[in-house]
Amino acid sequence: MRPAMGPNRVFFPQAAVDQWLSEGRLEVIERELCISSHPRRYRLVEAAYVVAEVTGAPDDDDLVGRVKSLTYLEALGAEVLGDSMILGDSAYDLVPGWVGTLVPPVEPVERPELTEPEEEQLKRLLPPLSA
Repeated sequence: MRPAMGPNRVFFPQAAVDQWLSEGRLEVIERELCISSHPRRYRLVEAAYVVAEVTGAPDDDDLVGRVKSLTYLEALGAEVLGDSMILGDSAYDLVPGWVGTLVPPVEPVERPELTEPEEEQLKRLLPPLSA
């Protein structure tokens, strides 16, 4: 049995992303997907889910049933066009989309309470101005 995608990675099919965007359920800002109903953000990389090899040729690269980044597939020599891919003598059906890696939440920075007003601190720290 193949290991599943890591616990902090999710495949988002392009069709689902398009629908959720039109419904206002998420937004994409600078390669980060933000889900409206959750405080989660995912850093996006363009990817594809490889559905099947369609010519009957062997799947020598063991791609069927896996999600791979387009950068990885292109490094193998694949030509990706929409929902299809050619790699050597093989042709594949794809589901285009994105791999999202969970972005850790930003912890609020705790600032110590000031015991004296800032102006008084500055007066104490800076030398007096001469007149």
